[in-house]
Amino acid sequence: MPFKETCPVEERIALFREYDTGVFTVSDLCRRHGISRETFYVWKRRREGGEGRWFEELSHATASCPHATSGRVADRVIAVRRRFPHFGPKKIKAWLERDAPKVDWPAASTIGDILKREGLVEGRRRRAIAQGDVIFPATAANEEWSIDFKGWFRTADGRRCDPLTLTDAASRYLVDVRIVEPTWAGVRAAMERIFGTVGLPEAIRSDNGSPFGSTGAGGLSALSVWWLKLGIEPRYIPPSSPQDNGRHERMHRTLKAETSKPAAATPAEQQRRFDRFRQHYNEERPHEALEQTPPATHWQPPARALPARLVDPWYDADHEVRRVRWDGMIKWRGEQVFVGEALAGELIGLAETDSGGHIASFCHRHLGVIDRNRRFLRFAPPRARLRVAPETAVTPQR
Repeated sequence: MPFKETCPVEERIALFREYDTGVFTVSDLCRRHGISRETFYVWKRRREGGEGRWFEELSHATASCPHATSGRVADRVIAVRRRFPHFGPKKIKAWLERDAPKVDWPAASTIGDILKREGLVEGRRRRAIAQGDVIFPATAANEEWSIDFKGWFRTADGRRCDPLTLTDAASRYLVDVRIVEPTWAGVRAAMERIFGTVGLPEAIRSDNGSPFGSTGAGGLSALSVWWLKLGIEPRYIPPSSPQDNGRHERMHRTLKAETSKPAAATPAEQQRRFDRFRQHYNEERPHEALEQTPPATHWQPPARALPARLVDPWYDADHEVRRVRWDGMIKWRGEQVFVGEALAGELIGLAETDSGGHIASFCHRHLGVIDRNRRFLRFAPPRARLRVAPETAVTPQR
């Protein structure tokens, strides 16, 4: 056992003052000071060896390291960094390997250490990662679907209707419009039926409100966690920005005008109206943005089918993996860290950063970072804006 933590130096001096009195045996002294006999004799040898400050701790640093990076290699690393200030350790390593392929260059982590020692790495707060960002609109069927709830209303019998709508961004095909409960369970049940019948898109665009997104880690909800496991990328528009999902919102205007003004007598009749509208909209109604052809002529079902079972995501070898508990917690370095209840039961990966923290990810989506103090700093929900290339600009629907 070590000396008491009150003041180790004073404890050692007091130990040998008591020893010099000759009153106590070595065993008695070790018990009194809470140390082992081995520790006693280590300090006794140092005292008798004539060291002036024998009672102080010696450095535990290694005197030499045969694997240390040579000064010449370190100079090359620093030179590349100064030439390319925005290069990180991985890019520097790749550049050096291309420039001098016969040299055994150090690992990216070692290059990061060299940059830190030279003060070439700035300490800065990590910004939220813009996840699910779309640079240009979808140009092929099933590259991206849009999902939303058209504003709720009541049928003539006073019952509430919440129409869930789903369209294909490129072809404008109305995949479904269905009255469902506006909860994650209601939407998931509807989506399971659609995926099982139609297939899986590559991405789904929505607002980041419940049940599609959240203010939690990575902006994910239980529904979008399920999408990720299916290989579907959740993409979010900024808050209060329906114009960023303009094609879908324009369809909503037509849907409302043709099916709910006035509303039907009952929800069942209202659903029949929606079904007739969907058939007309897809197969008969000319669409100006499609050169006055109906969406059905530009759409085909996705090639990917709904899998029979879901499997845990796979992470690279440099990740540590943890299973999120029912309450959103993981065990990390002996402590409980809250990640998010939306990920309950899921396997997440944690990869070390150059700063010593660990980025937590689910599938390929970054959730946040656990810093050295074992605090989880979540990444904010994505705030991506749709940008239209001039040559691919789409004529608004009329």
